[in-house]
Amino acid sequence: MDRRPSRSDPSHQDRRLVVNDPRGKKRTIAPSWWQRLRSHPLAKLGPGLVTGAADDDPSGIATYSQAGAQFGLDMLWTMPLTYPLMSAVQVMCARIGLVTGKGLAANIKVNFPPWVTTVVVALLLLANTLNIAADLVAMGEAAHLVTGLSHLHMTTLFVVVTLLLQIFVPYHNYVRYLKWLTLSLLAYAAVMFTIQVPWGEVVLRTLWPRLRLDSNAAAVVVAVFGTTISPYLFFWQASQEVEDQQRQQDAPLVSLKPSLGKREFRRVAWDSWSGMLFSNLTAYFIILSTALTLHVAGVRDIKTAAEAAEALRPLAGDFAFLLFALGILGTGLIGVPVLAGSGAYALSEAMGWRWGLERKATDAVGFYGVITVSVLAALVLQFSPINPIKALFWSSVINGIVAVPLMVVIILLSSKRSVMGCYVERGWIRVLAWIATAVMGMAVIWMFLPHSGPSS
Repeated sequence: MDRRPSRSDPSHQDRRLVVNDPRGKKRTIAPSWWQRLRSHPLAKLGPGLVTGAADDDPSGIATYSQAGAQFGLDMLWTMPLTYPLMSAVQVMCARIGLVTGKGLAANIKVNFPPWVTTVVVALLLLANTLNIAADLVAMGEAAHLVTGLSHLHMTTLFVVVTLLLQIFVPYHNYVRYLKWLTLSLLAYAAVMFTIQVPWGEVVLRTLWPRLRLDSNAAAVVVAVFGTTISPYLFFWQASQEVEDQQRQQDAPLVSLKPSLGKREFRRVAWDSWSGMLFSNLTAYFIILSTALTLHVAGVRDIKTAAEAAEALRPLAGDFAFLLFALGILGTGLIGVPVLAGSGAYALSEAMGWRWGLERKATDAVGFYGVITVSVLAALVLQFSPINPIKALFWSSVINGIVAVPLMVVIILLSSKRSVMGCYVERGWIRVLAWIATAVMGMAVIWMFLPHSGPSS
Protein backbone atom coordinates (compact mmCIF):
# COMPACT_ATOMS: atom_id res chain seq x y z
CA MET A 1 0.00 0.00 0.00
CA ASP A 2 1.25 3.50 -0.83
CA ARG A 3 1.78 5.19 2.53
CA ARG A 4 3.02 8.55 1.28
CA PRO A 5 0.53 11.27 2.37
CA SER A 6 -1.35 13.11 -0.36
CA ARG A 7 -1.16 16.82 -0.96
CA SER A 8 -4.65 17.14 0.51
CA ASP A 9 -3.60 15.50 3.75
CA PRO A 10 -3.67 17.92 6.73
CA SER A 11 0.00 17.16 7.40
CA HIS A 12 0.79 19.08 4.22
CA GLN A 13 -1.21 22.18 5.19
CA ASP A 14 -0.96 25.05 7.62
CA ARG A 15 -3.07 23.97 10.56
CA ARG A 16 -4.86 26.78 12.35
CA LEU A 17 -5.28 26.14 16.06
CA VAL A 18 -8.73 26.56 17.60
CA VAL A 19 -8.53 27.38 21.34
CA ASN A 20 -10.86 28.63 24.07
CA ASP A 21 -10.19 32.13 25.37
CA PRO A 22 -10.73 33.06 29.09
CA ARG A 23 -14.42 33.78 28.38
CA GLY A 24 -14.95 30.30 26.95
CA LYS A 25 -15.28 31.48 23.37
CA LYS A 26 -13.44 29.72 20.59
CA ARG A 27 -10.92 31.67 18.58
CA THR A 28 -8.50 30.76 15.81
CA ILE A 29 -4.75 31.23 16.11
CA ALA A 30 -2.85 31.64 12.86
CA PRO A 31 0.22 29.43 12.40
CA SER A 32 3.55 30.87 13.49
CA TRP A 33 6.11 32.18 11.00
CA TRP A 34 8.06 28.94 11.44
CA GLN A 35 5.01 26.81 10.62
CA ARG A 36 4.32 28.94 7.55
CA LEU A 37 7.98 28.66 6.53
CA ARG A 38 7.91 24.87 6.77
CA SER A 39 4.74 24.67 4.67
CA HIS A 40 6.10 26.93 1.93
CA PRO A 41 6.25 25.26 -1.54
CA LEU A 42 10.06 25.57 -1.50
CA ALA A 43 10.20 23.49 1.67
CA LYS A 44 8.15 20.76 -0.04
CA LEU A 45 10.52 20.39 -2.97
CA GLY A 46 12.70 17.32 -2.65
CA PRO A 47 15.96 15.92 -4.04
CA GLY A 48 15.60 17.81 -7.34
CA LEU A 49 16.02 21.23 -5.72
CA VAL A 50 19.13 20.28 -3.75
CA THR A 51 20.54 18.47 -6.80
CA GLY A 52 20.03 21.54 -8.97
CA ALA A 53 21.63 23.84 -6.41
CA ALA A 54 24.58 21.46 -5.98
CA ASP A 55 25.15 21.65 -9.74
CA ASP A 56 26.17 25.30 -9.22
CA ASP A 57 28.85 24.49 -6.65
CA PRO A 58 32.01 26.67 -6.50
CA SER A 59 33.80 24.49 -9.06
CA GLY A 60 30.82 24.89 -11.39
CA ILE A 61 30.86 28.64 -10.78
CA ALA A 62 34.54 28.67 -11.77
CA THR A 63 33.77 26.83 -15.03
CA TYR A 64 30.86 29.14 -15.89
CA SER A 65 32.96 32.19 -14.98
CA GLN A 66 35.75 30.99 -17.25
CA ALA A 67 33.24 30.48 -20.08
CA GLY A 68 31.88 34.01 -19.67
CA ALA A 69 35.29 35.63 -19.24
CA GLN A 70 36.87 33.85 -22.20
CA PHE A 71 34.00 33.87 -24.72
CA GLY A 72 31.68 36.61 -23.48
CA LEU A 73 28.03 36.33 -24.49
CA ASP A 74 28.82 33.55 -26.96
CA MET A 75 28.51 30.83 -24.30
CA LEU A 76 25.02 31.78 -23.11
CA TRP A 77 23.40 29.35 -25.58
CA THR A 78 24.66 26.38 -23.55
CA MET A 79 22.15 26.96 -20.73
CA PRO A 80 18.82 26.93 -22.64
CA LEU A 81 20.13 23.94 -24.62
CA THR A 82 21.16 21.89 -21.59
CA TYR A 83 18.07 22.67 -19.47
CA PRO A 84 15.58 20.22 -21.03
CA LEU A 85 18.34 17.67 -21.60
CA MET A 86 19.67 17.60 -18.02
CA SER A 87 16.11 17.69 -16.63
CA ALA A 88 15.13 14.62 -18.64
CA VAL A 89 18.17 12.65 -17.42
CA GLN A 90 17.57 13.66 -13.80
CA VAL A 91 13.89 12.69 -14.03
CA MET A 92 14.95 9.33 -15.44
CA CYS A 93 17.45 8.74 -12.60
CA ALA A 94 14.88 9.71 -9.96
CA ARG A 95 12.33 7.33 -11.49
CA ILE A 96 14.84 4.45 -11.48
CA GLY A 97 15.40 4.93 -7.75
CA LEU A 98 11.70 5.42 -7.03
CA VAL A 99 10.55 2.37 -9.01
CA THR A 100 13.27 -0.12 -8.05
CA GLY A 101 13.99 0.99 -4.48
CA LYS A 102 17.71 0.81 -5.33
CA GLY A 103 20.29 3.42 -6.26
CA LEU A 104 21.92 3.78 -9.65
CA ALA A 105 25.10 1.85 -8.83
CA ALA A 106 23.09 -1.06 -7.39
CA ASN A 107 21.03 -1.28 -10.57
CA ILE A 108 24.12 -1.09 -12.79
CA LYS A 109 25.78 -3.83 -10.72
CA VAL A 110 22.85 -6.22 -11.27
CA ASN A 111 22.24 -5.50 -14.95
CA PHE A 112 25.71 -4.98 -16.45
CA PRO A 113 29.13 -6.69 -16.34
CA PRO A 114 31.18 -6.02 -13.15
CA TRP A 115 33.80 -3.96 -15.00
CA VAL A 116 31.16 -1.36 -15.95
CA THR A 117 30.36 -0.71 -12.29
CA THR A 118 34.05 -0.65 -11.36
CA VAL A 119 35.04 1.87 -14.03
CA VAL A 120 32.05 4.16 -13.44
CA VAL A 121 32.45 4.24 -9.65
CA ALA A 122 36.25 4.72 -9.80
CA LEU A 123 35.99 7.66 -12.22
CA LEU A 124 33.16 9.16 -10.17
CA LEU A 125 35.20 9.04 -6.95
CA LEU A 126 38.25 10.56 -8.66
CA ALA A 127 36.30 13.41 -10.25
CA ASN A 128 34.32 14.05 -7.05
CA THR A 129 37.43 14.27 -4.89
CA LEU A 130 38.99 16.81 -7.26
CA ASN A 131 35.74 18.77 -7.32
CA ILE A 132 35.50 18.78 -3.52
CA ALA A 133 39.09 20.01 -3.30
CA ALA A 134 38.36 22.85 -5.71
CA ASP A 135 35.15 23.70 -3.86
CA LEU A 136 36.94 23.88 -0.53
CA VAL A 137 39.67 26.09 -1.99
CA ALA A 138 37.07 28.45 -3.43
CA MET A 139 35.09 28.55 -0.18
CA GLY A 140 38.21 29.26 1.88
CA GLU A 141 39.33 32.02 -0.48
CA ALA A 142 35.84 33.56 -0.63
CA ALA A 143 35.60 33.55 3.17
CA HIS A 144 39.05 35.17 3.32
CA LEU A 145 37.95 37.89 0.90
CA VAL A 146 34.83 38.63 2.96
CA THR A 147 36.21 38.28 6.51
CA GLY A 148 39.98 38.74 6.13
CA LEU A 149 40.62 35.51 8.06
CA SER A 150 43.12 32.89 6.88
CA HIS A 151 41.75 30.92 3.94
CA LEU A 152 43.33 27.71 5.27
CA HIS A 153 41.64 28.15 8.64
CA MET A 154 38.31 28.86 6.97
CA THR A 155 38.70 25.85 4.66
CA THR A 156 39.40 23.59 7.64
CA LEU A 157 36.33 25.01 9.38
CA PHE A 158 34.15 24.19 6.37
CA VAL A 159 35.53 20.64 6.29
CA VAL A 160 34.70 20.12 9.97
CA VAL A 161 31.20 21.59 9.61
CA THR A 162 30.25 19.54 6.54
CA LEU A 163 31.57 16.30 8.04
CA LEU A 164 29.83 16.83 11.38
CA LEU A 165 26.52 17.56 9.63
CA GLN A 166 26.71 14.51 7.39
CA ILE A 167 27.90 12.08 10.05
CA PHE A 168 25.96 13.12 13.14
CA VAL A 169 22.77 14.83 11.91
CA PRO A 170 20.04 12.81 10.13
CA TYR A 171 19.72 14.07 6.59
CA HIS A 172 16.00 14.84 6.83
CA ASN A 173 16.84 17.38 9.55
CA TYR A 174 19.60 19.38 7.93
CA VAL A 175 18.25 19.08 4.37
CA ARG A 176 15.64 21.68 5.41
CA TYR A 177 18.45 24.18 5.86
CA LEU A 178 20.11 23.10 2.63
CA LYS A 179 16.88 23.85 0.78
CA TRP A 180 16.71 27.37 2.16
CA LEU A 181 20.43 27.79 1.52
CA THR A 182 19.64 27.40 -2.18
CA LEU A 183 18.36 30.98 -2.00
CA SER A 184 22.03 32.01 -1.97
CA LEU A 185 21.96 31.28 -5.70
CA LEU A 186 19.77 34.36 -6.13
CA ALA A 187 22.91 36.39 -5.46
CA TYR A 188 23.96 35.81 -9.06
CA ALA A 189 20.67 37.13 -10.37
CA ALA A 190 21.06 40.15 -8.06
CA VAL A 191 24.42 40.94 -9.67
CA MET A 192 22.42 41.91 -12.79
CA PHE A 193 21.08 44.92 -10.89
CA THR A 194 24.60 46.23 -10.26
CA ILE A 195 25.71 46.35 -13.90
CA GLN A 196 24.26 47.64 -17.16
CA VAL A 197 22.83 44.82 -19.27
CA PRO A 198 22.15 45.23 -23.03
CA TRP A 199 19.25 42.78 -23.03
CA GLY A 200 18.63 43.00 -26.77
CA GLU A 201 22.16 41.85 -27.56
CA VAL A 202 22.01 39.25 -24.78
CA VAL A 203 18.91 37.63 -26.28
CA LEU A 204 20.38 37.77 -29.79
CA ARG A 205 23.69 36.19 -28.80
CA THR A 206 21.91 33.53 -26.72
CA LEU A 207 19.97 32.46 -29.80
CA TRP A 208 22.69 33.17 -32.38
CA PRO A 209 26.21 33.01 -30.89
CA ARG A 210 29.32 34.03 -32.81
CA LEU A 211 31.57 31.19 -31.71
CA ARG A 212 34.83 30.27 -33.41
CA LEU A 213 35.06 26.51 -33.90
CA ASP A 214 38.46 25.74 -32.39
CA SER A 215 39.78 23.29 -29.79
CA ASN A 216 39.60 25.84 -26.95
CA ALA A 217 35.94 26.54 -27.60
CA ALA A 218 35.24 22.80 -27.83
CA ALA A 219 37.02 22.14 -24.50
CA VAL A 220 35.05 24.89 -22.74
CA VAL A 221 31.75 23.61 -24.20
CA VAL A 222 32.52 20.08 -22.99
CA ALA A 223 33.54 21.46 -19.58
CA VAL A 224 30.29 23.45 -19.31
CA PHE A 225 28.25 20.44 -20.41
CA GLY A 226 30.19 18.16 -18.03
CA THR A 227 29.61 20.57 -15.15
CA THR A 228 25.91 20.98 -15.97
CA ILE A 229 25.04 17.38 -16.88
CA SER A 230 27.31 15.74 -14.34
CA PRO A 231 27.48 12.06 -13.29
CA TYR A 232 27.49 12.72 -9.55
CA LEU A 233 24.05 14.35 -9.87
CA PHE A 234 22.68 11.15 -11.43
CA PHE A 235 23.78 9.00 -8.49
CA TRP A 236 22.72 11.53 -5.85
CA GLN A 237 19.13 12.02 -7.01
CA ALA A 238 18.43 8.32 -7.56
CA SER A 239 19.74 7.41 -4.10
CA GLN A 240 17.92 10.32 -2.46
CA GLU A 241 14.61 9.03 -3.82
CA VAL A 242 15.43 5.67 -2.25
CA GLU A 243 16.34 7.35 1.07
CA ASP A 244 13.00 9.21 1.14
CA GLN A 245 11.18 6.01 0.26
CA GLN A 246 12.84 4.03 3.04
CA ARG A 247 12.36 6.77 5.64
CA GLN A 248 8.62 6.89 4.90
CA GLN A 249 8.47 3.06 4.76
CA ASP A 250 7.04 3.10 1.23
CA ALA A 251 7.37 0.10 -1.06
CA PRO A 252 9.22 0.45 -4.40
CA LEU A 253 6.78 1.39 -7.15
CA VAL A 254 7.65 -1.74 -9.15
CA SER A 255 5.69 -3.75 -6.53
CA LEU A 256 2.62 -1.49 -6.65
CA LYS A 257 -0.23 -0.92 -9.09
CA PRO A 258 0.55 1.50 -11.96
CA SER A 259 -2.17 3.92 -10.82
CA LEU A 260 -0.38 4.43 -7.50
CA GLY A 261 2.79 5.60 -9.23
CA LYS A 262 1.26 8.43 -11.24
CA ARG A 263 1.22 10.90 -8.36
CA GLU A 264 4.82 10.08 -7.48
CA PHE A 265 5.90 10.55 -11.10
CA ARG A 266 4.21 13.96 -11.15
CA ARG A 267 6.04 14.92 -7.96
CA VAL A 268 9.37 13.77 -9.38
CA ALA A 269 8.77 15.69 -12.60
CA TRP A 270 7.84 18.92 -10.78
CA ASP A 271 10.77 18.57 -8.38
CA SER A 272 13.37 17.79 -11.06
CA TRP A 273 12.29 20.34 -13.67
CA SER A 274 12.01 23.08 -11.02
CA GLY A 275 15.42 22.27 -9.52
CA MET A 276 17.14 22.15 -12.90
CA LEU A 277 15.50 25.43 -13.97
CA PHE A 278 16.83 27.10 -10.83
CA SER A 279 20.27 25.64 -11.56
CA ASN A 280 20.40 26.69 -15.21
CA LEU A 281 19.10 30.21 -14.62
CA THR A 282 21.83 30.68 -12.02
CA ALA A 283 24.51 29.39 -14.39
CA TYR A 284 23.14 31.66 -17.13
CA PHE A 285 23.47 34.70 -14.86
CA ILE A 286 27.01 33.71 -13.85
CA ILE A 287 28.09 33.49 -17.50
CA LEU A 288 26.27 36.74 -18.27
CA SER A 289 27.72 38.71 -15.35
CA THR A 290 31.30 37.64 -16.08
CA ALA A 291 30.81 38.23 -19.83
CA LEU A 292 29.64 41.82 -19.28
CA THR A 293 32.39 42.62 -16.78
CA LEU A 294 35.50 40.44 -17.01
CA HIS A 295 35.37 39.69 -20.75
CA VAL A 296 34.67 43.32 -21.64
CA ALA A 297 37.58 44.44 -19.43
CA GLY A 298 39.94 41.97 -21.08
CA VAL A 299 40.14 39.55 -18.13
CA ARG A 300 39.99 36.24 -19.99
CA ASP A 301 41.56 33.69 -17.62
CA ILE A 302 39.67 32.76 -14.44
CA LYS A 303 40.90 29.81 -12.39
CA THR A 304 38.62 29.92 -9.33
CA ALA A 305 35.22 31.23 -8.36
CA ALA A 306 36.85 33.41 -5.69
CA GLU A 307 39.16 34.89 -8.34
CA ALA A 308 36.07 35.79 -10.37
CA ALA A 309 34.52 37.49 -7.33
CA GLU A 310 37.70 39.48 -6.66
CA ALA A 311 37.98 40.50 -10.31
CA LEU A 312 34.40 41.81 -10.20
CA ARG A 313 35.16 44.29 -7.39
CA PRO A 314 36.88 47.02 -9.45
CA LEU A 315 34.55 46.48 -12.42
CA ALA A 316 31.10 46.14 -10.86
CA GLY A 317 31.61 47.49 -7.35
CA ASP A 318 31.83 46.14 -3.82
CA PHE A 319 28.20 45.05 -3.69
CA ALA A 320 28.52 42.81 -6.76
CA PHE A 321 31.73 41.36 -5.32
CA LEU A 322 30.02 40.63 -1.99
CA LEU A 323 27.02 38.96 -3.66
CA PHE A 324 29.28 36.80 -5.80
CA ALA A 325 31.45 35.80 -2.81
CA LEU A 326 28.50 34.97 -0.54
CA GLY A 327 26.99 32.88 -3.31
CA ILE A 328 30.20 30.82 -3.41
CA LEU A 329 29.94 30.06 0.31
CA GLY A 330 26.26 29.12 0.10
CA THR A 331 26.62 26.83 -2.90
CA GLY A 332 29.74 25.25 -1.43
CA LEU A 333 27.89 24.25 1.73
CA ILE A 334 25.37 22.49 -0.54
CA GLY A 335 27.79 21.10 -3.12
CA VAL A 336 30.39 19.44 -0.86
CA PRO A 337 27.88 17.14 0.94
CA VAL A 338 26.30 16.18 -2.40
CA LEU A 339 29.66 15.40 -4.00
CA ALA A 340 30.87 13.35 -1.03
CA GLY A 341 27.48 11.69 -0.57
CA SER A 342 27.07 10.67 -4.21
CA GLY A 343 30.45 8.93 -4.21
CA ALA A 344 29.58 7.16 -0.95
CA TYR A 345 26.24 6.02 -2.36
CA ALA A 346 27.89 4.65 -5.51
CA LEU A 347 30.73 2.75 -3.81
CA SER A 348 28.55 1.40 -0.98
CA GLU A 349 25.93 0.11 -3.44
CA ALA A 350 28.64 -1.44 -5.60
CA MET A 351 30.27 -3.13 -2.59
CA GLY A 352 27.02 -4.21 -0.97
CA TRP A 353 27.62 -2.13 2.18
CA ARG A 354 24.94 -0.59 4.34
CA TRP A 355 24.42 2.98 3.28
CA GLY A 356 22.24 6.01 3.90
CA LEU A 357 22.47 9.48 5.38
CA GLU A 358 19.55 8.53 7.64
CA ARG A 359 21.61 5.77 9.26
CA LYS A 360 23.85 6.28 12.26
CA ALA A 361 27.58 6.26 11.53
CA THR A 362 27.99 3.02 13.49
CA ASP A 363 25.39 1.33 11.26
CA ALA A 364 27.06 2.33 7.98
CA VAL A 365 30.78 2.53 8.68
CA GLY A 366 31.87 2.01 5.07
CA PHE A 367 29.42 4.60 3.73
CA TYR A 368 30.48 7.32 6.16
CA GLY A 369 34.09 6.25 5.75
CA VAL A 370 33.91 7.08 2.04
CA ILE A 371 32.45 10.52 2.84
CA THR A 372 35.17 11.22 5.40
CA VAL A 373 38.03 10.01 3.20
CA SER A 374 36.74 11.99 0.19
CA VAL A 375 36.53 15.26 2.09
CA LEU A 376 39.81 14.79 3.98
CA ALA A 377 41.63 13.72 0.78
CA ALA A 378 40.35 16.90 -0.85
CA LEU A 379 41.71 18.89 2.09
CA VAL A 380 45.11 17.16 1.84
CA LEU A 381 45.30 18.00 -1.88
CA GLN A 382 45.52 21.66 -0.93
CA PHE A 383 48.82 21.01 0.85
CA SER A 384 50.27 18.78 -1.89
CA PRO A 385 52.14 19.72 -5.10
CA ILE A 386 48.96 18.83 -7.06
CA ASN A 387 47.00 21.93 -7.92
CA PRO A 388 43.32 20.98 -7.58
CA ILE A 389 42.26 24.15 -9.40
CA LYS A 390 44.22 23.24 -12.53
CA ALA A 391 42.87 19.71 -12.32
CA LEU A 392 39.33 21.04 -11.90
CA PHE A 393 38.80 22.14 -15.48
CA TRP A 394 39.94 18.81 -16.82
CA SER A 395 37.87 16.93 -14.25
CA SER A 396 34.88 18.78 -15.75
CA VAL A 397 35.99 17.60 -19.17
CA ILE A 398 36.35 14.04 -17.83
CA ASN A 399 32.86 14.32 -16.35
CA GLY A 400 31.58 15.31 -19.79
CA ILE A 401 33.26 12.31 -21.39
CA VAL A 402 32.16 9.82 -18.70
CA ALA A 403 28.59 11.14 -18.78
CA VAL A 404 28.09 9.88 -22.36
CA PRO A 405 28.37 6.11 -21.74
CA LEU A 406 26.76 6.53 -18.32
CA MET A 407 23.68 8.15 -19.87
CA VAL A 408 23.47 5.25 -22.33
CA VAL A 409 23.48 2.88 -19.34
CA ILE A 410 20.77 4.94 -17.58
CA ILE A 411 18.54 4.93 -20.66
CA LEU A 412 18.98 1.18 -21.09
CA LEU A 413 18.12 0.60 -17.42
CA SER A 414 14.97 2.71 -17.68
CA SER A 415 13.97 0.79 -20.82
CA LYS A 416 14.28 -2.70 -19.26
CA ARG A 417 11.03 -4.28 -18.14
CA SER A 418 13.04 -6.52 -15.80
CA VAL A 419 14.16 -3.34 -14.00
CA MET A 420 11.21 -0.95 -14.32
CA GLY A 421 8.29 -3.35 -14.67
CA CYS A 422 5.23 -1.52 -16.00
CA TYR A 423 7.05 1.80 -15.55
CA VAL A 424 9.37 1.31 -18.55
CA GLU A 425 10.36 4.67 -20.03
CA ARG A 426 8.88 5.11 -23.49
CA GLY A 427 7.85 8.75 -23.91
CA TRP A 428 9.45 12.09 -24.60
CA ILE A 429 11.66 11.87 -21.51
CA ARG A 430 13.47 8.99 -23.20
CA VAL A 431 13.74 10.97 -26.46
CA LEU A 432 15.25 13.96 -24.63
CA ALA A 433 17.70 11.67 -22.81
CA TRP A 434 18.90 10.21 -26.12
CA ILE A 435 19.26 13.75 -27.53
CA ALA A 436 21.28 14.72 -24.43
CA THR A 437 23.56 11.74 -24.97
CA ALA A 438 24.02 12.59 -28.65
CA VAL A 439 24.76 16.27 -27.91
CA MET A 440 27.32 15.36 -25.25
CA GLY A 441 28.88 12.78 -27.55
CA MET A 442 29.18 15.25 -30.44
CA ALA A 443 30.74 17.85 -28.14
CA VAL A 444 33.37 15.33 -26.99
CA ILE A 445 34.16 14.29 -30.56
CA TRP A 446 34.36 17.96 -31.57
CA MET A 447 36.90 18.58 -28.80
CA PHE A 448 39.26 15.89 -30.10
CA LEU A 449 38.96 16.78 -33.80
CA PRO A 450 41.77 18.92 -35.30
CA HIS A 451 40.74 22.56 -35.68
CA SER A 452 42.20 25.31 -37.80
CA GLY A 453 42.61 28.91 -36.76
CA PRO A 454 44.07 30.49 -33.65
CA SER A 455 42.78 29.49 -30.27
CA SER A 456 41.30 31.97 -27.84
